[in-house]
Amino acid sequence: MSRHPSSGFTLLEVLVALAVLALTLGAVIKAAGDYTGNQAHLRDRTMATWVARNVLVGQQLENAWPDVGEIKGSTEMAEREWRWLVIVSQTEEQELRRLDVEVRPFEDADAEPLAVLSGFLWQPGK
Repeated sequence: MSRHPSSGFTLLEVLVALAVLALTLGAVIKAAGDYTGNQAHLRDRTMATWVARNVLVGQQLENAWPDVGEIKGSTEMAEREWRWLVIVSQTEEQELRRLDVEVRPFEDADAEPLAVLSGFLWQPGK
């Protein structure tokens, strides 16, 4: 029995197939890495938003009238330390103050805030 010469793959065909496979796997690995990075960023933004909400509600529940300026602090959530800043500003209404809460990771104080939340506070007793 003799074997027909066109019954197998040539070296060139095998190399082309391997090149296509390598490019495809590279794209899949990059997409998986990007997805993982995005998930971590979204997790951090979600936690920062929760911290901002907790800080804003805490300020509202204190039943105090904060001075115009900044209030700084930190808190722990989800086994991570967060740095927050409340910027208190006066509105046109004398009995109303605006609170802008910015939250950053504790280890990166100069980073852009991951969450910014605004709220208002009525002067107690008014």
